[in-house]
Amino acid sequence: MATNRRVSRVASLIKREVSQMLMSGIKDDRVGMGMVSVTDVEVSGDLQHAKIFVSIYGNDEAKAITMDGLQSATHYVRSELGHRMRLRRTPEVAFVEDEGIERGSRVLSLINQLSQKRQATATPPSADGDEETDGDDEQD
Repeated sequence: MATNRRVSRVASLIKREVSQMLMSGIKDDRVGMGMVSVTDVEVSGDLQHAKIFVSIYGNDEAKAITMDGLQSATHYVRSELGHRMRLRRTPEVAFVEDEGIERGSRVLSLINQLSQKRQATATPPSADGDEETDGDDEQD
């Protein structure tokens, strides 16, 4: 069993190498359909399995096509990792779509919508010129 420090070092190295492969190494046109970035890599404690989380920008069709291309490139990615990294055994690679960034942007847009609605429904300031109160008269 590898130490946590070694597991995190191997994960960061895999992340860097796969990112470089996505930019220049993988020639599959399906991978280029959506903008792909590696967001995280989880490596098992025995360094035998690696989940590579990717974020894909584009519509749903482009995401599905890109994931198909990444799934078909897993053998190439694993063999390239074996050549580029010095490990006894190259971990099995699995690509997983990371929807965290997309989910975060949806939450931010919902928060922005709510704040805009609050500002629209807020009562306008009083017209008598009393600017010092700033709504302190209201009780919660």
